[in-house]
Amino acid sequence: MDGELELERGQGLFGRIEGNLAAVIRNPTKALRWLVAAFAGRGHVLLEDVPGTGKTTLAKALAATVSAEFKRIQFTPDLLPSDIVGVSVFDPSAHTFNFRQGPVFTHILLADEINRASPRTQSALLEAMAEGQVSVDGVVKPLAAPFFAIATQNPVEFHGTYPLPEAQMDRFAMRFGLGYVSPEMEVEILSNQGHANPLADLQPAATLEEMIALQESVARVRISDEMKRYVVDLVQATRTRPGVKLGASPRASLNLMRISQALALADGLDFVSPDPVREAAIPCIAHRLQLDPQAKFSGETPEGIVGEILASTPVPT
Repeated sequence: MDGELELERGQGLFGRIEGNLAAVIRNPTKALRWLVAAFAGRGHVLLEDVPGTGKTTLAKALAATVSAEFKRIQFTPDLLPSDIVGVSVFDPSAHTFNFRQGPVFTHILLADEINRASPRTQSALLEAMAEGQVSVDGVVKPLAAPFFAIATQNPVEFHGTYPLPEAQMDRFAMRFGLGYVSPEMEVEILSNQGHANPLADLQPAATLEEMIALQESVARVRISDEMKRYVVDLVQATRTRPGVKLGASPRASLNLMRISQALALADGLDFVSPDPVREAAIPCIAHRLQLDPQAKFSGETPEGIVGEILASTPVPT
């Protein structure tokens, strides 16, 4: 990185954002840290958890924290791709078509219950998430920078849903949940919500310009060739592991490297050590794995398999 000052500023900004989110989302897990790391690492996040755990509130809180434009799409079976990217409307007075932007033209997009829309509609996000642009009527239209997609889905209730295809899952840098809080924290939530929603009083902790600068700082965190090989070894091990029908892609390696750089910066380091790689491995890799039927019937899970790979893969010294 360019110097200690930039390192301190990056770590401080990361901490301010995470602290601001913690004022609204009372969650003891690493979910807030991972969400900020994904944003700083130019990735996208799939929040997979039961209803009522604060997924939508978290997305809104992040947008308010970084002074970003926020839009939410409620995915339903009748949602169309044009409802996401936009549509060209004919103007009879001018005899021309005018493009009306869809909600994807924003900084932070919440795709709520993404698995309730048809695969055709889900695919409308593929280009946006991978390339930061959409193609409409043969014209490429760039999205705002930064663009961060947060999708949610319920891992328990599958009636009327369409499982996300492998290509869609691979676009998400991380998948994790928020989980239930302790009884003491739940009582605190009730007290905080007694008079007003804490989200209404949330003040920005950063600007979009600072977020872009943070993303650039993350990209400059040093990662040695040995650590890059460690990242690749973890990902490649999923492709040869018995019971795994489809292993993680090279995009998983890239996402794991970027998230590790972001976590290193959050910890005040200008280089990547094995610790952030090991921390990010399961949320970055597990959701990309497809297990064969026998492995599923045996009770194996993608998270468990990645955990085994972490335990068996030599750590660089």
